[in-house]
Amino acid sequence: MTIQQLEQKANEIRQDIIKMLVHAKSGHSAGPLGMADVFTALYFAVMNVDGKNPAAADRDRFVLSCGHICPVWYATLAHAGFFPHAELATLRKLGSRLQGHPHGEELPGAENSSGPLGQGLSQAAGMAYVGLRMSAKGGSASGGKQEPWRVYCVMSDGEQEEGQTWEAAMFAAKNKLRNLTALIDRNNIQIDGYTEDIMPLEPLAAKWEAFGWHVLEIDGHNMREIIDACNQAKAIYEKPTVIICHTIPGKGVDFMEYRYEWHGNPPGTIEPSGAPPKNEQAHIALKELRTLGGKIRSEHE
Repeated sequence: MTIQQLEQKANEIRQDIIKMLVHAKSGHSAGPLGMADVFTALYFAVMNVDGKNPAAADRDRFVLSCGHICPVWYATLAHAGFFPHAELATLRKLGSRLQGHPHGEELPGAENSSGPLGQGLSQAAGMAYVGLRMSAKGGSASGGKQEPWRVYCVMSDGEQEEGQTWEAAMFAAKNKLRNLTALIDRNNIQIDGYTEDIMPLEPLAAKWEAFGWHVLEIDGHNMREIIDACNQAKAIYEKPTVIICHTIPGKGVDFMEYRYEWHGNPPGTIEPSGAPPKNEQAHIALKELRTLGGKIRSEHE
């Protein structure tokens, strides 16, 4: 895909996120909208995965630590052919494979279950460690690749407040897990407010460097920067890499952007100051996404 095609795909995924959340009448909005560009880059330009063969032995492993942003993951998986697109309408329904937090091994492409924050990096580090051990013993399933797979772990910035995250960071650095890339959604919000008011994280990059990681900081909405950073991580041999992705929560929907109130609420459920009436929010959000904020006319007008 070209950069323009990737950007268009991310916009389509954002529209699906809104539709899913409105249909479910519950779920998280801000984080999924903000991470659509990162997920699009990973699944359509970076990772070795195949929706038609999701259990391939040499596939790259993806771990979602911040399970609450799963609407963006589900939408991306559907667009990548892991399961039928129509299934997105079952988000959070009884018996659905698309629960409010992912259930590992029930959904094609889901490697882990996630709910409590702070656990994903430990899971990803374990997978990466196994991959390097297989490589060292000559057991690569890919027939001679340096490692049988790479592991990508997406974390929220709020879960950097969890002690287990840093225990996993030490383990990964100590074992030189060069096949591990972590991506942090640095959107500066969590459910109770802004991260720097609740538990300041800065200087975040310096902390990860002190823990022995290669650190990159990027614009999480610049498709070229996302892809280039992931490719650079592949060239780092002696340590794991963390990519701090600076994102806008609620990206693409003007009344949601930068507002922590939309962390855990879908359109039509709350009406914070400055927001449209509840019964108009979904229509306005989809119109903005379809028209790129009014830059093009929508055929749905």
